[in-house]
Amino acid sequence: MRRETNRLAVELRELLDSRTHAGLPLHEAAAILHAHPTHLIRCFKQTYGLPPHAYLTGKPIEHARRLLLDGRRPAEVATTIGLHDQAHPNRHFTRNVGTTPARYRRTRTGSRTTAF
Repeated sequence: MRRETNRLAVELRELLDSRTHAGLPLHEAAAILHAHPTHLIRCFKQTYGLPPHAYLTGKPIEHARRLLLDGRRPAEVATTIGLHDQAHPNRHFTRNVGTTPARYRRTRTGSRTTAF
């Protein structure tokens, strides 16, 4: 049973990753993987520790973290990941990482920078 759970979770993650920009409704993923949507969510959460929706909403933040660690300025990172409103990137990043983008960059790289 555990192997089946992991297999479904891995296949769902691969599907989600392959359609990050286009999107993938859960019912469509369920049809492709021949599993009930609720079962897919349960398998994904059991394997990865979070539901598929949280995984998808965290992907831009992970991209932002990598860019910040590469020395990119927070404002540049915000536009790169598609966030153009000043308040939204800070709020989204802080909710997911626990600190502002500027503070994250500063504490990880020693750089002084301004906020998103």
